[in-house]
Amino acid sequence: MLEFLRRNFRWVAGGFMLTYLSGFGQTFFISASVAEWQSAFDLSHGEFGRLYMFATLASALCLPFIGRLVDLVPPHRIILGVIPVLAGAALMAGYASSLPLLVFAVFLLRLFGQGMLTHIALTTTARWFVAERGRAISLVVLGHQGSEATLLLGFAALTIPLGFRAGWTAAAVLLVAIGLPVAYACYRRPRVPHGRASTEQSTGPVVRSWSRREVMGDPVFWVLLTGVLAPPFIGTTIFYHQNYLTALQGWPPQIFAVSLIVMALTTISCALLTGAAIDRFRATAVLPFFLLPISAACFVLASSGPEATLFIAMVLLGISYGISSTLFGSLWPEIYGLDNLGAIRSVTVAAVVLATAAGPGLTGTLIDSGIDLPTQMKFFGAYCLVGTVAVTLASLSLRRRS
Repeated sequence: MLEFLRRNFRWVAGGFMLTYLSGFGQTFFISASVAEWQSAFDLSHGEFGRLYMFATLASALCLPFIGRLVDLVPPHRIILGVIPVLAGAALMAGYASSLPLLVFAVFLLRLFGQGMLTHIALTTTARWFVAERGRAISLVVLGHQGSEATLLLGFAALTIPLGFRAGWTAAAVLLVAIGLPVAYACYRRPRVPHGRASTEQSTGPVVRSWSRREVMGDPVFWVLLTGVLAPPFIGTTIFYHQNYLTALQGWPPQIFAVSLIVMALTTISCALLTGAAIDRFRATAVLPFFLLPISAACFVLASSGPEATLFIAMVLLGISYGISSTLFGSLWPEIYGLDNLGAIRSVTVAAVVLATAAGPGLTGTLIDSGIDLPTQMKFFGAYCLVGTVAVTLASLSLRRRS
């Protein structure tokens, strides 16, 4: 691992920085200001959840068009446009004087934060690495866990004494002053696969590059998508309703931020193990297992219990997150090739963003209707069990195809 990092530090560090900065557009970070926005604009859980859903849905619809740029434009040039816009969106979110302006800010945060920064990092890493793709992606996606473990705590440290606007201002400064120059410098020189990678390319199985239209017509793709969408939908729902969930269970409010650290550490461990497993056995062999832990997490959260209940659920959620974050960075190039990877991944990223849009809106509306979150978690857990059967069958189909 150390030798791998020594040879590839700049590209891994660049991808890590992008996934870390994507945290500013993730639900766990945005939701920390929901109470202030609800108070400022007199909104209920369901009303703000629906607005959040519409803003995220709009960003998902834009991603297949903007995401294709990764196939056409060098990534360092895209970074020069994406990060400054994200910084502007952070300032807009902190100082929005009207509800439409706030919704537009959330749209930009979701599109350029969660959407484009993650898309650039994973697409570029998958394209630049071949023989050790799983290892490279497992390191790059750790930026997500790093942001989950630190950004919320940093935001709280600023907002408690200074107010939530100070947190959003700091986010904009961090993006422009540190994130932009570091990511640009790391990605300015593209990586050319060499050594083991070139050997694998010449002797390993040849993967035909599918067009996006062909992928959209592949039934296996849609089966896989049913599994891909479960972790972001469920995780976003839990993060978004963190204040509601802790209040409902009678847990201290600060416990959720601490539990995120536990989840992040679990995710890191599982991501690294998954990367090694993918390099050895291929991504399709790992596919059948990633939904089982998150299903168990749903059933744990469906029951009331002491504070330890939340930590057990977060460990299980971290296992699924660790597996899926590395798995789906490696799976698409493994089964659909590299030439149109940006266009293909833009569809999957848009679907993920769409799932994160549906989570808060749907669950918030159900909460307003009297169906509490623990009850909803039982149905989410059952869905994951059904999804496990579906992706297992898809995995068998893909192995026969290859």
